[in-house]
Amino acid sequence: MASITRFGRFSLQLSSVATKRLRSTPTTFCQQWRAFNVSSFLSAARRYTEKHEWVSVEGTTATVGISEYAQDALGDVVFAQLPEPGTALQQHDECGALESVKAASEVYSPISGKVTEKNSTVEETPGLINSSCYDKGWLFKLTVNNPAEIEKLMSEEQYQEFLKAAEH
Repeated sequence: MASITRFGRFSLQLSSVATKRLRSTPTTFCQQWRAFNVSSFLSAARRYTEKHEWVSVEGTTATVGISEYAQDALGDVVFAQLPEPGTALQQHDECGALESVKAASEVYSPISGKVTEKNSTVEETPGLINSSCYDKGWLFKLTVNNPAEIEKLMSEEQYQEFLKAAEH
């Protein structure tokens, strides 16, 4: 027999076995639920440019990389030149380059700021961009000069629509 269990504004229809198990381990369920919500929030916070760079901001630190679409279009990345820490960048400044077996592409800064860190691991192992463009394959970090620039970039949903429109 199924029962409906409420968690705040959410309702779940669960079997009697699942309901019994959930009532005996509510802490575990809540911890799993929190982890899910946090990861989807971080994804939603990523913003994109028309040149396929992404930026994710925590406090005053922004992390920059290229999108899944861009790394796929480039193919196997074999070389990465990234901006040096201390470099002051304006929004849309060319600040690096990526080369693959198929093509070369410039990297542009999605927002203005001062570079605080580059991902040296990516320079040593550029293939990380292909295998983990949103996690281990980030390119550089910078301090945010103008938070208003971030809001002008595309959200995840807007970027997906941009990609769909570009296909036609």
